[in-house]
Amino acid sequence: MAKRIESLKILENKRLNKEYFTLELAGNQRMPEMKPGQFAQVKIEGSPETFLRRPISIHDINPERNTLKFLVQIAGKGTETLSKLKKDDYIDIIYPLGNSFSLPSEGSRPLLAGGGCGIAPLLFMAGYLKNNGFKPDILLGFRNKERVIEYDEYIKHGSVFLTTEDGSMGEKGFLTDHSVLKSANYDIVYCCGPDPMMKAVAYFCRAKDITCEVSLENLMGCGIGACLCCVVDTIKGNLCTCTDGPVFNIKELKW
Repeated sequence: MAKRIESLKILENKRLNKEYFTLELAGNQRMPEMKPGQFAQVKIEGSPETFLRRPISIHDINPERNTLKFLVQIAGKGTETLSKLKKDDYIDIIYPLGNSFSLPSEGSRPLLAGGGCGIAPLLFMAGYLKNNGFKPDILLGFRNKERVIEYDEYIKHGSVFLTTEDGSMGEKGFLTDHSVLKSANYDIVYCCGPDPMMKAVAYFCRAKDITCEVSLENLMGCGIGACLCCVVDTIKGNLCTCTDGPVFNIKELKW
């Protein structure tokens, strides 16, 4: 799949809450083919402390408008700088990078499970599944009601279930405590979020003999397999998350 270094124009910088925002970007030429699970390496301009690009999942695409969207959590100086960009500013990215989630077999019942900023690649996947004739369930976990984001976007593509740790919205508890996991029969689970959450989902899927793919959120320096800072231990040896992933079947991971 072709990769590009390109400056994209910001159509909208939308603040969702104190921590999260989305960037909608448009290109001057037709964007390359992208698949759910892939990411971009984003250059942070005007900041000598953030000279390395930041890996950001492709949150969604709109082929008709020739746009893509990022969902970003403000976690440091780099993402804080991105949060201050304005409409009509330009942002330099390398994309699309990494592999993607697989399409389930016909008749399968898929579940998307994400926590916090880990929900980012799952919106693209939800739309992809819907466009291919599937009706996914979507299980999202957050700390509290104030941190629930993008609910209105996800509900366009499937049935959405929520958990919050304090019970302020949806069911109380962690994502793996939700009743939908106990009552529903899924064939495949697509997951992204904090490592402890993904490992808990992987444990659940192994116990139920459910296929599970996870999108890892390892730190990346280059995004092209050169710096080796995103290496993950697998049954095939050490693999780079940026080139061999970020999506892995849990059977490949030494978890």
